[in-house]
Amino acid sequence: MKRKITVLGDGGWGTTIAILLADKGYDVTLWGAFPEYIALLKKERVNRKFLPGIKIPGGVLLTSDRDVITKDAVNVIAIPSRYLRETVAKFKGKIGEKIISLTKGIETGTLKRPSEVIKEVLDNSKISVLSGPSISFEVARNLPTTVVAASEDLNFAREVQDIFTTTNFRVYTSCDLIGVELGGALKNIIAIAAGISDGMGFGVNTKAALLTRGLVEIIRLGVKMGAKKETFFGLSGLGDLATTCMSPHSRNRCLGEEIGKGKKLKDILKKTEMIIEGVTTAKSAYELSKKIQAEMPITEKIYQALYENKEPKDAVRELMTRSLKVEAI
Repeated sequence: MKRKITVLGDGGWGTTIAILLADKGYDVTLWGAFPEYIALLKKERVNRKFLPGIKIPGGVLLTSDRDVITKDAVNVIAIPSRYLRETVAKFKGKIGEKIISLTKGIETGTLKRPSEVIKEVLDNSKISVLSGPSISFEVARNLPTTVVAASEDLNFAREVQDIFTTTNFRVYTSCDLIGVELGGALKNIIAIAAGISDGMGFGVNTKAALLTRGLVEIIRLGVKMGAKKETFFGLSGLGDLATTCMSPHSRNRCLGEEIGKGKKLKDILKKTEMIIEGVTTAKSAYELSKKIQAEMPITEKIYQALYENKEPKDAVRELMTRSLKVEAI
């Protein structure tokens, strides 16, 4: 009997993972919240909005019916962080105990990580996070990709590793759930900064500085939250950071580039249907940094640029003229 896997979330990443798992031979269901869009996916078998040009195999069951979800399936959650709580609440009592989160962000208001939100809502004990440098555009085209599965239960992390690993998708394991999850969320803020740098016409020197000092900020916050420092030098930290800051397909970097060219956030968001996680994460991370007293100057300036209309040139000047320090993490 084939292993059943349900993917909640029909965005680009959810669709990509559903295809990857179906190609591996699993019995895959891809759930989306909007019946009219699922009907379109059934008709065209291509997610033109989020993953154009990639065929969805006939073996993937497409549905918006919550009753199709069964407790005997492994559940993969690919819901944007801002909709995570309200969406998973709809599956309370329907979902099995094994949950794999692909969500990258920090919930606004509560400042909780996605796995904390899921556990709070569903009261599930077996949660794993899958994260790392994995742009869906490349994974869907079977380009070699490496990620990490993290869980407080190492046996479950190993099970996730076994489920997802293919000849082109390699999975490592980790017990540092906090570090892997925070790395995946916070890198989006630095990617916005990298995009602003690109939009303003700065060079490689500037981007290298942003990645390096941005990683320092991620480590500062992560360690104070209970993560292991070394995690951030791995796939879900430095690896994901580098990919998101450099890729032309990174939504967060592209948004930053538009801001660097002088466009306003509200105007940029009006023109996209895609969720850009770094926007809400910047606000949550800024608030979290103040709450636990973690110095994060780049994050602070991105928050101000997004929410207080600070001009990018002023943010750069303020970062460059801060009091001089010894280089340290």
